[in-house]
Amino acid sequence: MARVTVEDCIDKVENRFDLVLLASHRARMVSSGAPITVERDNDKNPVVALREIADLTVSPDDLREELVHSLQKYVEVDEPEPSTVPLIGTPSSTVDADDTEVTVDRMTEEELLKGLEGLAPPEEQPEEDE
Repeated sequence: MARVTVEDCIDKVENRFDLVLLASHRARMVSSGAPITVERDNDKNPVVALREIADLTVSPDDLREELVHSLQKYVEVDEPEPSTVPLIGTPSSTVDADDTEVTVDRMTEEELLKGLEGLAPPEEQPEEDE
C-alpha cells in the first residue's frame, strides 16, 4: 500500500530523500493534532502524509518551509529600518528633510595619539606620612 503511495508522490517531490523528510514532518504534525486533509481509511500517519502529498492537498513547498522553520535554532527577525530621529539641542523645533544628514569626523591613529599627548596629567596629591 505505501509503495504505491510513494510512486504517486515522486512526480510531486522529485527527490526521494526530500519526500521522506517532508512526509515524516507531516506525519509528526498529524500525530501532534494537525487536521488531515484526506480520508484516513484506517491508515497510519506516515501513509496519510504520503497520500496528502500525492493528492496535493498539502503543498510540498509549504511543508519544506515549515520543516526548515521547525529545525531553526535562531529565527531571524526582520527589524524595521531605524527611523530618522531629530537631533537634540538644535535651536529649531522642526526638522526638515535636508537637516537629517549627520556627518561624522574620522580621526586617524596619529591624530588620536597627538591629542592624548597634549592632555595634562592629573595633579598628584602629596601623600601624608603617618
